[in-house]
Amino acid sequence: MTLNIFFLSITIKRREITLEEALHQEQVKKIYEENKDRQISNHRFM
Repeated sequence: MTLNIFFLSITIKRREITLEEALHQEQVKKIYEENKDRQISNHRFM
């Protein structure tokens, strides 16, 4: 009888965000909020 056992370890490392990525995320968030506000205001007038 053969018993095969495999051990697997996974290490998750938090990635550092660069300045460009942080600025891009802020721009995306700002545009998303503006579009959401525009949709809400358009929905109220209908």
